[in-house]
Amino acid sequence: MSFDPAVHLPDDLLERIRERAPIHDRENTFPQQDLDELRDAGYLSILVPSERGGAGLGLEQAAVLQQRLASAAPATALAINMHLVWTGVAKVFSDRGVPGLEFVQNGAVAGEVFAFGISEGGNDLVLFGSDTDAAPQPDGGYAFTGTKIFTSLAPVWTKLGLHGLDTTSPDAPRLVFAFVDRTDAVTTSDDWDTLGMRGTQSRTTRLNGAVATPEHIVRRIAPGPNPDAIVFGIFSVFEILLASVYTGIARRALDLAVETVQKRRSKKTGTTYSQDPDIRWRIADMGLAYDALPPQIAALARDVDDLVDHGGCWFTLLSGVKHRAVSMAKSVVDDAILTAGGGAYFSSNELSRLYRDVLAGVFHPSDPESAHSTAASAWLGPLES
Repeated sequence: MSFDPAVHLPDDLLERIRERAPIHDRENTFPQQDLDELRDAGYLSILVPSERGGAGLGLEQAAVLQQRLASAAPATALAINMHLVWTGVAKVFSDRGVPGLEFVQNGAVAGEVFAFGISEGGNDLVLFGSDTDAAPQPDGGYAFTGTKIFTSLAPVWTKLGLHGLDTTSPDAPRLVFAFVDRTDAVTTSDDWDTLGMRGTQSRTTRLNGAVATPEHIVRRIAPGPNPDAIVFGIFSVFEILLASVYTGIARRALDLAVETVQKRRSKKTGTTYSQDPDIRWRIADMGLAYDALPPQIAALARDVDDLVDHGGCWFTLLSGVKHRAVSMAKSVVDDAILTAGGGAYFSSNELSRLYRDVLAGVFHPSDPESAHSTAASAWLGPLES
């Protein structure tokens, strides 16, 4: 049976989200109406199995939907991405018979919003280490103290998925992955005033003994590279959905460029710019670059869904598709700006917003340096000590 994205993300909903996007960008506000309508449409549980009340979609289908959502409102798509990462990790767990994240699936169906609290300032270990202290509690829970940055969905999340380092248990050190509720022990700074992706409201989050109860402790693993399901789940879903958002931005830029050159008319020739050989070449170049990414994303997402074992190649495949998607999207938006002409330089022009939004891609893991280091190790082996 063919997959129809409009069933889960209808055209009229998409258009309303598109209309609100410039307002949230201009006013630097969170797209609450977008979230409310997406929740009502069941979008928060698209990756939850149908037997638990979700849509039962795979990562491959979710990637298509996120491309579609990003073409309307990149910041909304990127914010929702972080919730979908956790529901996607829960799917990775359940597909592989790993218990522990059923509460995420049940919560998503009930309307809960899960945020992603992994990033920390100056911590280039990312998933493999943490500067946040995870203090074991007598009941088996943990109290987390530290600072998380780029916490998307900051105004609205109900549970924050995070990690911290336990340095005091007998088997320490151990990285602890868990979820905390929004309580007085969690402070969200109103510090999100950025160049682009303004609607994500990815504010700084400070934890002062925020407690994760025993049932919300998902994993305790050794720091450093680790084949555990939590590392693979986060990395695979995060990279694929990020690649999807930026590919969606590229598609929208390409569509806007095509629309513009079909309307603009040359005073010199009397024909539309779509008949200009140089502009046709530029549009073609954009299309050739864009066309490569959706099939790559689909193939990798399908492999995650189908439990394909790429062994040690998984990390270079996943970091590579994210890197290529961002690089492609930046290039396509650049060319769309050139093709559309000076009008695109005005802040009211959608391409101007896409130009700012697409820049955020280089800051998400895996950054260009990490992606290249991972690929070099895959092809050449590790650096000699």
